[in-house]
Amino acid sequence: MKTSIVNTSVLLTFLFLVSCTGNSKTTSIKNTTETQNGRLPNPETLNKNSPNFEPAFEGQTRVEGVKTKMAYNVEVINSDLGKPWGIVNLPDGRFLITEKSGFMSIVSADGKTISKVEGFPTVDSKAQGGLLDVALDPDFKNNRMIYWTFSEPVSGGNHTAVGKGKLSSDERTIENPQVIFRATPTYDGKLHYGSRLVFDKDGNLFVSAGERSDIETRPLAQNTMAYLGKVLKITKEGKPAPGNPFIGNSKYKPEIYSYGHRNPQGLALDETGQLWEAEMGPKGGDEVNLIKPGKNYGWGDVTYGIEYSGKEINAGTTQKAGTEQPVYYWDPSISMSGITFYTGNMEEWKNNLMLGCLSGEKIIRLVIKNNKVVGEEWLLEDKKERFRDVLNGQDGNLYAITDSGKLYKISKE
Repeated sequence: MKTSIVNTSVLLTFLFLVSCTGNSKTTSIKNTTETQNGRLPNPETLNKNSPNFEPAFEGQTRVEGVKTKMAYNVEVINSDLGKPWGIVNLPDGRFLITEKSGFMSIVSADGKTISKVEGFPTVDSKAQGGLLDVALDPDFKNNRMIYWTFSEPVSGGNHTAVGKGKLSSDERTIENPQVIFRATPTYDGKLHYGSRLVFDKDGNLFVSAGERSDIETRPLAQNTMAYLGKVLKITKEGKPAPGNPFIGNSKYKPEIYSYGHRNPQGLALDETGQLWEAEMGPKGGDEVNLIKPGKNYGWGDVTYGIEYSGKEINAGTTQKAGTEQPVYYWDPSISMSGITFYTGNMEEWKNNLMLGCLSGEKIIRLVIKNNKVVGEEWLLEDKKERFRDVLNGQDGNLYAITDSGKLYKISKE
């Protein structure tokens, strides 16, 4: 049964394409939305938690809305992933997907078959912990090495750790797994591990580490002798990457690339090689940042959010000398997780930043020009899913995994 959706100012007609195999469902979306003078309001309609907070510059929040004009298909190609967290493509187009409880799944390109990869270190999977992100070695075709982040249980609590190992030839296990880096200090908590991994063009690894959420650990985001609340840059062996901004400075850990972060679950490189980060704020103040080496992004001292109780943080300070402003922020929160810059077949989306949202239950598309956000669109809101990670597929399609265990495929019609 095939359906199409024609979108004018609102979605007028809904049509569903259900394939003959399993639970696969395709929605074809045709957007023809236009408004007077071609301008759309920002998609956010809720009141701000902090209406008295003023952005530092025009376009820092609630920019003009945009609407995709090209038709595209939305399809669930697998519904049995369990609790996925991170996703990458293997060289042949299959998917390698982490499972929070402590293993990975290899899923066929069409989503129809799943096999399990085991042999990983023990994880602490309570709440936000578990086996989290995954990245392939840039030379994976030759060395079969993969890297992952996980919440490592140890005496006194746990911490974000980075592991690596070789995918066995039969793809059933990880050979010689080892931990190459630990984001200490250890803390007895269950939140804010950060945990994204991104390789740069030189084969070094960016790692995000959260500040572990609690009031007592919050100051560690500003503590440059702690790894919490940081973006780190390490070699494949877990050592400080050459060229890191604080190498040789005794007041800073040499792996630190930037600091003052809350819960950075999104990292992505744009077409020019710039590093972008997305982090969850408290109640409001979710941020997208352009990460520059050695810079302080303010968390603990500066935010556009408030405490969950409603109290202001640091007397409502939103700007402070010596700290970087976010390129963009949301209030109320949308709880972004994995992010990617789109490189696929939809020309309208080229180089746009795609953000998977958890409590926001959507994928957000940001149009960025000259490092400023100039347009925002909310995609797949009707699915009511917590989108944990997004992926540029090798086939030119966009993929996303959800906390409900689904693998979505978004493709040009």
